[in-house]
Amino acid sequence: MNFVGGHGSIEQSYLRAGYNAPFTVPAKIRSRAPLRLGLAGGGTDVSPYTEDFGGAVLNATIDRYAFAFIEPSPDWKIHFVANDLGVEECWPLDIDALDGSNLRLHAAVYRRMVRSFGGGRPLAIKVTTMVDAPAGSGLGSSSALVVALVEAFRSILSLPLGPYDIAQLAFEIERVDLALPGGRQDQYAASFGGLNYIEFMQNGRVIVNPLRISRDFLNELEASLITCFSGVSRQSETIIQEQQRGMSARSAKTLDALHQLKVDASEMKSALLRADIGEMATVLERSWAAKKETAAAVSTSDIERLMQVGLDAGALAGKVSGAGGGGFVMFLARPENRLRIVQALNAAGAQASGAQLTINGAESWAAPILSS
Repeated sequence: MNFVGGHGSIEQSYLRAGYNAPFTVPAKIRSRAPLRLGLAGGGTDVSPYTEDFGGAVLNATIDRYAFAFIEPSPDWKIHFVANDLGVEECWPLDIDALDGSNLRLHAAVYRRMVRSFGGGRPLAIKVTTMVDAPAGSGLGSSSALVVALVEAFRSILSLPLGPYDIAQLAFEIERVDLALPGGRQDQYAASFGGLNYIEFMQNGRVIVNPLRISRDFLNELEASLITCFSGVSRQSETIIQEQQRGMSARSAKTLDALHQLKVDASEMKSALLRADIGEMATVLERSWAAKKETAAAVSTSDIERLMQVGLDAGALAGKVSGAGGGGFVMFLARPENRLRIVQALNAAGAQASGAQLTINGAESWAAPILSS
């Protein structure tokens, strides 16, 4: 099945359908959205490339998550807590007061959901979050957090929103409401989950193509994957802005590299459907070379050092997941060589391990009531 997103305001569709969002907040709602590995095509989901040429990416969600919990406020105020960042905030029951929040993603989701679906009436709630990877990891953690927050609000407001709607809302909150630089793939990966080839059309339409892969080959792919945190969390905005300048200026170097990355997304899809790890490694190697041509800061001396350590230990190919400049490096290897490569990377000061692929996207559930 393909999932196709089109034009039109989600909020307008919601209102036309005659829904009236309730304001009864359950005892506690929990949600989670998976992080992702970018296998191919990253960068072609960034404006203005998508509007000019259309983009395509292939990504896979993994067993790392962004979590969001919503519960009634203990004191009729608005509380934001980011446990992984060690930040707690308390605000009066006034949406405009949230402009001063340092937890910008929390505040932006709250504002959009309350104004668009709650009649503008503030909710007295406590919102607690945590993410299984540091910010700047290259695993789409910020977008996954926004998706998890939107899903939690969808649940407490009983909104009839599907995975496309949630992804589109998360994209608008990050890229429009907050004007944060970045692409489009992370929100769709977190919302849909699984192994997806995602097309971004020039007219704004998005098509999510879940890939049907045999369980045997999924097992082989998981056994071949290595993720390695470089130890450096990077700010992707600088890299993305440099890429966007190259796109806008019609830099031949930047555009040629992005065109190659889009071709590589299609080639990676074909290799996956043929269950060909060797061809996947060839595409991964070619994509890493092309990605480095999109911006000077994509690679660093530390990344190149870790890449060489992995290759010397027997990896078939590797690339940075996400914009680059730090974060996670991923490798493909023959399964029998994986332990040796992980040990070599850890000895070089990195944090390497395998990765488990997941099939579920954003989901929410009611927390059980615990007896005292």
